[in-house]
Amino acid sequence: MPYESERRAAIQAVFKGCRLCEAVRSHLLSNETIGKEDGSPVTVADFGVQAVVSRHLAASFPNVPLVGEEDAGLLRQGENALLKEVVVDHVKRITSDQRDHEILEAIDRGSGEGGPKGRFWTLDPIDGTKGFLRGGQYAVALALVEEGEVILGVLGCPNLPLDVRETDGRRGCLFVAVRGEGATMRRLSDAVEQRIEVTEIAQPSEARLCESFESSHSSHEHAAQIAQILGLHQSPLRMDSQCKYAVVARGDAAIYLRLPTGQSYQETIWDHAAGSIIVQEAGGKVTDMAGKLLDFSLGRKLANNRGIVVTNRELHDLVLNAVRQVFP
Repeated sequence: MPYESERRAAIQAVFKGCRLCEAVRSHLLSNETIGKEDGSPVTVADFGVQAVVSRHLAASFPNVPLVGEEDAGLLRQGENALLKEVVVDHVKRITSDQRDHEILEAIDRGSGEGGPKGRFWTLDPIDGTKGFLRGGQYAVALALVEEGEVILGVLGCPNLPLDVRETDGRRGCLFVAVRGEGATMRRLSDAVEQRIEVTEIAQPSEARLCESFESSHSSHEHAAQIAQILGLHQSPLRMDSQCKYAVVARGDAAIYLRLPTGQSYQETIWDHAAGSIIVQEAGGKVTDMAGKLLDFSLGRKLANNRGIVVTNRELHDLVLNAVRQVFP
């Protein structure tokens, strides 16, 4: 199989990241969270996951750069010595052979710039940090980009129910897709994979919309207007992170909208790379609000795209027409 070694390494890396996340979340302390300059929360797990994933990928593919969300600058500041100590401790429980400076170097290895040539990994160590902190949904999101195109994606969703209708049921899912090979889901506790496909719903009235939990991430007001135009009857499924891509890919929802809340905002590639290929390989469609494919060849940002529209393909043109009425 093409990309078999890359697929195996990515799954192993994300699995390690999920293990670290759950270990941190089981005893998250108030002094394990600090603020970035942009005000968003960052935790021990963000740094720790980037360290273990980066280290694992470097061992298998030392010449493939990593474009990651985090860097170790904050951990090198004296006032964050306790945070650094906790990060290092958690990472060593997953990969015991690392020294402190190697852990920081592994985090900083995520400073790649991406671009249209060659190949690189892109990682969001915890997509949905606020969901992680509140006990909601979050994901470890890893993708491989080659010549500007996403060709492999892995999403680890430790808190996602196997069935969204059973909120108290079993949790912990891992989603995998390779270009041209379809998409699969497995339990984090079980290596058996099963093929997933988007729902075949063709009538908007039967469709369920998925959107961000936080209105600051995606405009709930505009989404409600689009839902009304489409004649959607079901209440929206709101959750953090690229778990939204996952629930569309396996048919729990038919539409996912990420609508801009400001004119200047640009999406980052690690927020959409893994999820987009998983939906596409499950039979769905992913574009921006203008109907253009997402362009992962421009560095760390989706600079040529505005907004995200994800559907089961059957509904895509109808949804785009509704979006254009709200965003003319």
